[in-house]
Amino acid sequence: MKPAIEQRPSDIPFIEAVYRAKSEGGGSFVSTAENHWEIVVTKQHGKAIVTVRGPETIVRPAPIPEDAEFLGIIFKPGMFMPHLPTVKLVDEEINLPETARQSFWLHGATWEIPNFDNAETFVEKLVREGLLVHEPIVEAVLQNRPIDMSLRTIQRRFLQATGLTRGTFEQIERARQAVTFLEQGLSIADAVYQVGYADQPHLTRSLKRFIGQTPAQIIRESESE
Repeated sequence: MKPAIEQRPSDIPFIEAVYRAKSEGGGSFVSTAENHWEIVVTKQHGKAIVTVRGPETIVRPAPIPEDAEFLGIIFKPGMFMPHLPTVKLVDEEINLPETARQSFWLHGATWEIPNFDNAETFVEKLVREGLLVHEPIVEAVLQNRPIDMSLRTIQRRFLQATGLTRGTFEQIERARQAVTFLEQGLSIADAVYQVGYADQPHLTRSLKRFIGQTPAQIIRESESE
């Protein structure tokens, strides 16, 4: 069973959310598509592993480490690390070298492992050091604002910052919005209308591709919980 997650928003513009969780026993869960990237700290048996996890475009089973604690920092669209290109992290993850029990190695320096309460301080330091930067084109594209650049330049910079094309990014976002509506009790027909799918088969294909479940399965699971 997937551990219960405690999640909070952030008061700085670089972070989408910060979460923490704790597993009891092991197991596995289905990892679904995500259009963001994140830094995850896994603590288990006195050891900490810091992982940079890229966007995910596929559904796959994921193991749950036994008796572990997790901290996750989810970054806003448009934030990226130039020395770890997001496009190379799609459907991948990188474990950063550990230097001591409470620190890790990142881009030639030792960094203290963040926690649930100081995640913002950690991220702001990444920004000050130039290891985390913002690509404003991503927000402009997602808000359909005019941009005085060639289409090829816009596409290249969007891909560099997010690791995804605009089309894939928005397809994943749309699927996740549909899941939220279905879990909130909307009918399948209403979810189709609210999220903008052409019809129910279109919704079903999208959810099976990015979430690994049909709309009916999502509703049944939500009702059982």
